[in-house]
Amino acid sequence: MKNPIAERIADFLKNFPPFNSLTYAELFHIANEIKVLYLEKNKILFQIGDVCHDSFYIVASGAIGLSVTSDAEETLIDKCDEGDILGLRPFFAKNNYLMTAKAREESIVYAIPLKVFQPFVTANPDVLSFLLESFASNTRNPYDQEHRGKLISENIIYKEQQADIQYFQSIHYSKEPITASQDSIVKDIAQMMTDNIIGSVIIKNGNLPIGIVTDKDLRSKIATGQFPITTLASKIMTSPVITVPEDLSLAEAQLYMLKYNVDYLCVTEDGSDKSAIRGIISENDLVVAQANNPGVIIKEIKRAQTAKDLKRIREKLTELIETSIQKDIPLSHIMNISGEINTAISRRAIDLAILEMGSPPARFAWLSIGSQGRKEQLLLTDQDNMLIFEDVAQDKYRDVKDYFLKLARRATSTLEKVGYMPSPDGAVASNIIWCKSLTDWIKQYNSWINTPGENTDVISTIFFDYEIAFGESAIEETITEIIYKNAKSNKLFFDYLGNDALKKPPPLGFFRQFLVEEGGENKDTFDIKSRALTPLIDAGRLLVLSQDIKGVNSTYMRFKQLAVADSRNSELFLNCAEAFLTLSEFRTVEGLKNDSNGQFINLEELSKTDKVKLKNCFIPIKEVQELIKNRFKLTYFS
Repeated sequence: MKNPIAERIADFLKNFPPFNSLTYAELFHIANEIKVLYLEKNKILFQIGDVCHDSFYIVASGAIGLSVTSDAEETLIDKCDEGDILGLRPFFAKNNYLMTAKAREESIVYAIPLKVFQPFVTANPDVLSFLLESFASNTRNPYDQEHRGKLISENIIYKEQQADIQYFQSIHYSKEPITASQDSIVKDIAQMMTDNIIGSVIIKNGNLPIGIVTDKDLRSKIATGQFPITTLASKIMTSPVITVPEDLSLAEAQLYMLKYNVDYLCVTEDGSDKSAIRGIISENDLVVAQANNPGVIIKEIKRAQTAKDLKRIREKLTELIETSIQKDIPLSHIMNISGEINTAISRRAIDLAILEMGSPPARFAWLSIGSQGRKEQLLLTDQDNMLIFEDVAQDKYRDVKDYFLKLARRATSTLEKVGYMPSPDGAVASNIIWCKSLTDWIKQYNSWINTPGENTDVISTIFFDYEIAFGESAIEETITEIIYKNAKSNKLFFDYLGNDALKKPPPLGFFRQFLVEEGGENKDTFDIKSRALTPLIDAGRLLVLSQDIKGVNSTYMRFKQLAVADSRNSELFLNCAEAFLTLSEFRTVEGLKNDSNGQFINLEELSKTDKVKLKNCFIPIKEVQELIKNRFKLTYFS
């Protein structure tokens, strides 16, 4: 008997991936089980915290908005239109939705039951590949270049790049799995599972996996009376066991479990059942791994009560950065996430200081400056910060400043315990010089801009790279307006910044050899920070100030924005942006490897390919310095 509604749904589905990989008969079978939902404008389909539904969804008409909530503020992250899939989370995770889906206009949505669709996922590699690509790359349709990078799966909190990092991160799993032989008695295996509080035992021959007995096997085969408890493991084990390699990512593990409809994966040396057992991944391990995603880390930071708590959380960030680099997550994404988490740690350190001292006597803004202000701090390097409090009556000034100095000492002390050592130049908010009123800060910036270089002992340039970490954004905006107003057409200021940007020439000698340190404890190493990164940082800062480009703090994004603003030099600026990321990755890898700030690179440890890659980064440094020299008519180095 014909079903015209199912026919119309099948005709609709065949136009969109992954459904276009299925036969019409398969689509018709799915369409027969689909529920058609009509949503009025602002009707919620699911919301943050809801238990995952037993269906996922495709928009038939209208538009569905996806939003997240942070600090009680709802932020629209994406809009799903006709043919877009949403609500895939139940395929991959057992925990609740992390986004809210709400109709932005009258909409019709098809609800596709997971149980109906899952057999087509496991049987059709094209459908599985689509889901893997979608979920891992965080796109609605990974084959649609126009929409790459947009959201699909409600995996994200705060920033859209977080899902990339979360789902490519490695999994912590048991590397000492409980094993037994195929001749073991089921009763003994059940006792082993009880004693070790685990849900599975790998059955092995030698050290090779041949099967697995799970709590599900005990329920379905022993508790039902199908087999006696004295049965051998070989009679009830699931065989073959699904094996995976040691470097499996979270996304890959989820999809293996989905494809084979299992709750456990056996980790082996080479990923096959012909190599030695190395561990076991359970569905619970995946849930735990998701607890280490960036959004959850930020929530943990907000709940932290001590510096020790924050230090433990910061160690999670280091692990996340290391894993993300290994998985080739774009460094710009990693920097975004790291910047948000570092800022959240600073914010919590200030929160704890206020809780200890009582409410501030005036409004204020705490600004991170330097690398953290640019959100480029991947390693545990120095803390640089400043504090601006609103103007108060003269008779209250001393008491107000005294409060904020004490507040800053507590906050910077907490950050030091976390691992952020105070700036060796004293550029921290607990320094009486860098904790002052708005009027005093305006005078300070006016001095730096209108009479640059007068106080050569003060490293002022990092104070032009700032990001508010806590307090009143209006105070930060006032400082920004003052800077750009005074800098406009200020030849003396740009001459100073220009010569400062040219202090370090391109880091290659006459014969294209690396310029290395000639003495001291870092002799014969390459100073990647001073010789390569700093020239790009200084150039990016100078050029955005001169082009009146506001609100762009990171060096990478500064050059990307400059490429848009100055089409004649767009290729050069894009090359500078990519060079900066490459150099930052070299430094980060060095720092993670040696538990250092990564500043000095041992060139002997680099491959020939990496040396060439490093040298190629120096080309845009030279070219952008030539551009600065010509644009600002600079004829000498200071």
